[in-house]
Amino acid sequence: MNNNLTSNSPQKSQQLRPLIISLILVGGILLGYFIGRNMSDKTPVFQEYQYNKIDDVLDYLEQNYVDSIDRNDLENKAIEELLVDLDPHSYYIPAEETQSVEEDMQGNFEGIGVQFRILKDTINIENTIEGGPSEKAGVMGGDKIIAVEDSIVAGVGITNSDVMKLLKGPKGTQVTITIWRSGKEIPFTITRDKIPLFSVDAAYMLDEVNGYIKVNRFAATTYEEFMAGVSFLKDQGMQNLILDLRGNPGGYLQAAVEMVDEFLEDRKLVVYTEGLHQAKYEYKTSRNGIFEKGKLVVLIDQNSASASEIMAGAIQDWDRGTIIGRRSYGKGLVQNQHAFPDNSALRLTVARYYTPSGRSIQKPYEDLDAYYKEVDERFNNGELLGTDSTNHQNDSLVYYTLVEKRPVYAGGGIAPDIFMPLDTTYVNFYVAVLRQYITPFLHTYMLQEKSSFANYTEDRFIKQYQISDELRIAFEAYASQEGFKGEFSEDQVYLSGLKLLIKANLARLLFDRESFYKVVNSESPIIDKALQVLMQD
Repeated sequence: MNNNLTSNSPQKSQQLRPLIISLILVGGILLGYFIGRNMSDKTPVFQEYQYNKIDDVLDYLEQNYVDSIDRNDLENKAIEELLVDLDPHSYYIPAEETQSVEEDMQGNFEGIGVQFRILKDTINIENTIEGGPSEKAGVMGGDKIIAVEDSIVAGVGITNSDVMKLLKGPKGTQVTITIWRSGKEIPFTITRDKIPLFSVDAAYMLDEVNGYIKVNRFAATTYEEFMAGVSFLKDQGMQNLILDLRGNPGGYLQAAVEMVDEFLEDRKLVVYTEGLHQAKYEYKTSRNGIFEKGKLVVLIDQNSASASEIMAGAIQDWDRGTIIGRRSYGKGLVQNQHAFPDNSALRLTVARYYTPSGRSIQKPYEDLDAYYKEVDERFNNGELLGTDSTNHQNDSLVYYTLVEKRPVYAGGGIAPDIFMPLDTTYVNFYVAVLRQYITPFLHTYMLQEKSSFANYTEDRFIKQYQISDELRIAFEAYASQEGFKGEFSEDQVYLSGLKLLIKANLARLLFDRESFYKVVNSESPIIDKALQVLMQD
């Protein structure tokens, strides 16, 4: 039987061969069909060449322009131009600026630890950071830096960015600076170190039960600084709190969310974000807070933006506290940062912020020129001064708070529950222009008169010390000598405002940065109003 099978197999295989070939061909066609269908939504192995006009233009310029060009510089300018008409907060960060931007938000940097101002083409040290390397080396506020290493830096047109490049550097490295003090050149070799950037300027008791905290921005360390401040004040008997967010431009969203979590009960919505390509995302409280029961006032103004507005909006929508001041800036756009291989970055707006009641914080920006001038326009039309403090309200954009169902308005910024007009002491032209000369003048003054303040405690200084007309006139003479152009006013608002700022800065030099706010707040109408609200039943 086997022989029969063997002898018959060639004939049968020849008969089956056409069928097998047909099946293979059909199978190949079907396999190709299914592979093609499955790959239709995927990137093909061999992509069709994609034409890039921008690269083509840059290549053409590089190869044909009459002079040499900086391709990297042209690329940066092209990116900036692409973003200019999108929205006010999408922007490109060149590689050389990325580090300083990140340092400001991280809450520290590495350098020598000085605050400076360039006056008359000279680097004037306003303050040394407490505990920083410059203070330890003996550098003082009022010193003038005239050389860094072997390079003269006075009278050569130096800029702020130039100074940063010279003085900042990795922890542990050294830099030699030559300062001018009392007619003498003094060299200092300083070892750079990590320098903290504080975001909580002040945390102190206004009286036996009312505390005050000033937050200047929302950085990586803000929540920890805030918690330390609240704990300190509670230990001193704080029952009510004034949280000052005036002039705070915002920063890290997470820092604001964590701070709101200390005022609201668990599982409360703080803010949500949503965009065309970004699904709705909600940020909620997640724990018991350190100050859920005490009375709360939040101070805002026209320069409170972004994270400041998120915090004020959440407190207002949940009827947790009273918002006092002026309508906030109206910056409610969310940016994501995309890093490039050369260390530059693109911050692109991807969504909008919405308060718990559903209000959009962002003000209109179709006309970018009008957007940037909007705060000035508020002053011109009387909104900031109170003559037309409700002109932004639009009944078609009314929302309601979540507990007491009070009306609140969208359309740009957070409108306060209690309006307080701009204190003209601080917007007086002369005071605004002259502020830059106060600290260097006081450093010179302190070299001569510091012994006369030996018996002053901080409390006694704030309550009793008065700036004399003689000192004010001496300051005006100094300002004129240093480059101030103009005549000095005899208006009482100007005189009182200038004397207050001189006293506040003098307190800061004598004691600490918190003393500045203690002096200013001692004569502040908005602080007085906040205390009235806190003391109401």
